[in-house]
Amino acid sequence: MRIKIGTRTSRLALWQANFVAARLKKFFPDVEVELVAVHTTGDKILDAPLAKIGGKGLFTKELELQMARGQIDAAVHSMKDVPTELPEGFRIAAVTERAQPFDAFVSNRFASFDALPIGAVVGTSSLRRAAQVLSLRPDITVKNLRGNVDTRLAKLDAGDFDAIILAAAGLERLGHGARVREILTQLIPAAGQGALAIETRDDDAFELMQRLNDSATRAAVDIEREFLTAVGGSCQIPVGVFAQVGDTVSVRAIIAAPDGRHVVTDSVTASADDKHIGERLARRLLNRGGREILDALK
Repeated sequence: MRIKIGTRTSRLALWQANFVAARLKKFFPDVEVELVAVHTTGDKILDAPLAKIGGKGLFTKELELQMARGQIDAAVHSMKDVPTELPEGFRIAAVTERAQPFDAFVSNRFASFDALPIGAVVGTSSLRRAAQVLSLRPDITVKNLRGNVDTRLAKLDAGDFDAIILAAAGLERLGHGARVREILTQLIPAAGQGALAIETRDDDAFELMQRLNDSATRAAVDIEREFLTAVGGSCQIPVGVFAQVGDTVSVRAIIAAPDGRHVVTDSVTASADDKHIGERLARRLLNRGGREILDALK
């Protein structure tokens, strides 16, 4: 059997696709795996914030088009880039075990986020990160930073920023773990951050890829995406949510104004079999001021 896996062309995306291919070969040694590189709109437009050019679907729609045409059998995404609503006929076959879920503080001059001086310039491509940073440190300046991981690090090294904030998992996967000065656990991550999603059609590839699913990560990510659906979340609004699943389930979340001046956050712990905890937490945040924040953004 031959499986064609579609992937974006960045070094991180290729790492992720190769990781999935290796896992698949481990379970199914006789399966022949081919990687197919696909250029997405999100990778082509690098001079504008994601929120202004369409959000998460910019990294997935070309891959889904290739699947619809039968040119690939599956696509590997960063889970945080996958919209909560998939086109008809497409499914998330598996969510891989989560790596580091939090954001990383990277700087050549300062040892920690708190060490940044007044007026420091911090780079990020994420409204969620920017809003939380400004909420904690309204005295610093946040500027848009697009591009792949290596490009962002190069801009930091060129002196364009005093510090940058990226997903820690991506840095670690590309061998840049030593550049992390601090893991920012005070910033609530994006839904699905640190996990990979394998998307397929409803066909043989779905059945095959299900073997790669990590049930604990999938349970946590499902809660996070339920929260995101309930608030209407995307790259276009500053929303973070993080769930941990064990004997109990704990979830914390945030809805924030882009300038960080208005922030609503809450957390909840419940039994592991509690249903719709993500939706309930979303309603709580919306009722405590989150709805006003979102209405102001429309």
